[in-house]
Amino acid sequence: MRIILYSMCFFSSFLHAHVLRGRKIFGNLVAFTKIYEYNESVIMDNWILKSANTLVNEQQQERTIAPDEVKVKVAYVLASNFDAVLYSGDGGARYPKTIGRFAVGRVTEAGAECYGLERNARVLLKPTRPCGRCLSCKTGREEECSSVAIAGRDFDGFLRDFVVCKYDEVTELPDSVNDIEALCTEAVALAESIYDRLELPAGSRVAVIGCNFAGNILAQVLQYHKLIPIVIDNSPVALEKARACGIYYSFAADEELMSNLNDATSGQLCDAAVYTTCSRLDPALTMRVLAEGKCAVLSGFAPINFNIPARELCDKNATLTSIMTGYGYTTTAINLLVHDAVNTDVFEKEILTEFDPNIIYKSLNDVTVTRKGKMTIFKLII
Repeated sequence: MRIILYSMCFFSSFLHAHVLRGRKIFGNLVAFTKIYEYNESVIMDNWILKSANTLVNEQQQERTIAPDEVKVKVAYVLASNFDAVLYSGDGGARYPKTIGRFAVGRVTEAGAECYGLERNARVLLKPTRPCGRCLSCKTGREEECSSVAIAGRDFDGFLRDFVVCKYDEVTELPDSVNDIEALCTEAVALAESIYDRLELPAGSRVAVIGCNFAGNILAQVLQYHKLIPIVIDNSPVALEKARACGIYYSFAADEELMSNLNDATSGQLCDAAVYTTCSRLDPALTMRVLAEGKCAVLSGFAPINFNIPARELCDKNATLTSIMTGYGYTTTAINLLVHDAVNTDVFEKEILTEFDPNIIYKSLNDVTVTRKGKMTIFKLII
């Protein structure tokens, strides 16, 4: 790219590109009659995790898209607990890796073979992909992938200006789902995956231990499918938000919990229990609220280490499974959002146009900070 600057007389031109969110800062440019030639492509921002607690903004080079690829201008990225765990060094990411699991944007370019996607389409960037290595993937059954790849950990995430990817790695959003609602898609997909795995009849009682962002959405999805969610948390704010979403049984994790639970279930306890992994509640609650021979589920977006009471698990002849992604349920989740099955208005939304992600992720990892049901969102499009 050539930029020709003409000077009619001696002058100083100062170009200050103070781009928001801790971005590019160029020094003063004193220009005479000059020709500037750039042999490299236009450069773009890209937040890369170099090591634990070290997130650096490195300029990303633009590249030409292939016929089956799209180029997406990222609009919003949700700062999630999953990203925060990766930032802390506990999430299993191989460095360097661009962070950011949940994002929406606009298609700015579409290859000739990108069927059904056009320029300016609003899209969700899929946070999960088939691994391409397991037996299912190698035999053409990617929908049954046994080792799902996750954005920010297994492939580069979306906290960057532009993303170039295969056209089937994005999903076009309907007009009735706005960008902020769309950031909840994976949480809804995760909840739908849990509901499918449990295979419970209508009227079954399911304990949801931890009513954070993902836990609240799970409770709403279970109720939509005519199950009876019983939300347990130690935060009055989180419990109040659950009640605002129509969740009738919302109990504090205190000394009266078992008494309240017995009253709600007529002493039969729960047909399933889901422990949200970032709730930081006592994992032993999962076994205490579960009836004999039922299923316990570990779920959520933050794979935090904790201890499971194995003796109680065995004493109750319970089964234990984990569900950590909504892989394969994106379309279903968007359909639920279209039909207002989930109320996202209840979540406090903090939309940042000027930010340092290092500060945000450190805050998310601070166990002394209560953030029940709060969405912190990086806005990358002005």
